[in-house]
Amino acid sequence: MSHHLDTPLAAQNGQLFLDDLYVFPGRDSTVLVMDVNSNVTGVYAEPGFHPEARYEFKVHLDGADDEALTYRFSFGEPDGGGRQALRLEALTGADAREDGADGALVLEGRTGESAESSSGGVRAWAGRVKDPFYIDLGLLAMVNGAVGKGTKVDLSSWKPQEAKNSFAGTSVETIVLEVPYGDAQLEPGARTGVWAATKLATDAGGWRQINRAGLPMMWPIFWPGDTDFSNPANTRHPSQDTAAAGDAIAAQVAAVVRATGTAADPDGYGRTVAGQLFPDVLPYVVGTPASFGFATRNGRPHADNAPEVMMSLVTNLPVPAGLTPATNADLHTGAFPYVVPV
Repeated sequence: MSHHLDTPLAAQNGQLFLDDLYVFPGRDSTVLVMDVNSNVTGVYAEPGFHPEARYEFKVHLDGADDEALTYRFSFGEPDGGGRQALRLEALTGADAREDGADGALVLEGRTGESAESSSGGVRAWAGRVKDPFYIDLGLLAMVNGAVGKGTKVDLSSWKPQEAKNSFAGTSVETIVLEVPYGDAQLEPGARTGVWAATKLATDAGGWRQINRAGLPMMWPIFWPGDTDFSNPANTRHPSQDTAAAGDAIAAQVAAVVRATGTAADPDGYGRTVAGQLFPDVLPYVVGTPASFGFATRNGRPHADNAPEVMMSLVTNLPVPAGLTPATNADLHTGAFPYVVPV
């Protein structure tokens, strides 16, 4: 039975929860990856992708408020072996912002198999993979607890040398999209801001945005209790972020750095950080090396320790995660589809 948005379970379904977003260069291409449905969520981890949902990559160009390009994935009902038909459409210009607009068909395929556009170049892969994300959730609890309460970050009990990857052995559903440099919009040098969204069909015949993702770690740091998708940040557009939550995020950051004593001007630091976090899109210059690090945040490859970077930025404090890119070295590859299926 279709339950659309009729019950809380529909909104809590792990198939609609965005775990991670990655953007990095492939082989003469740009690679966009979104992960959903981690089995770390336990009861909410249903197999596959939601057949009544849309999974969208949104691309802004040159710092524009609105997306100029949307890649829209949809999936069919699973067959007896759990495989699902997949469909990819591209929407450009004003259509990229309209749920009611029909996209141009790019390719069709099935989960667990590579699919390629008829004209060649654009490739996609979707299915369950080993989760390359890594963090010790004990450290995260120390940081987001302080951020949430505006109290001092106390790492005195933290032993980086004993850090364990809480996501070891877990898996996620992933969507991998590879767009060649010959693309009219994603050509080398293009300045992009990328985010992802899950949308679910409503009984009224429209679409409701359920979850979104841009920069890593925003939800675990600022909205860790949002387990039912009730925070309005889930449903708003990135262009609304600063007006809707810029002051609140700035105040949260100011409070924690003031309590920790890591900024001479806590309020000024809070505003600076909020200005870097909003709008919540992942910046990337096409054709350049991707790095989500302390020196620059330009895309995000699978290897980078994004949690360490984000926790340090928000607290203005070195937060040694105790984990390195070696932690997940065997959980991603250098060739399409860049992930390790399970």
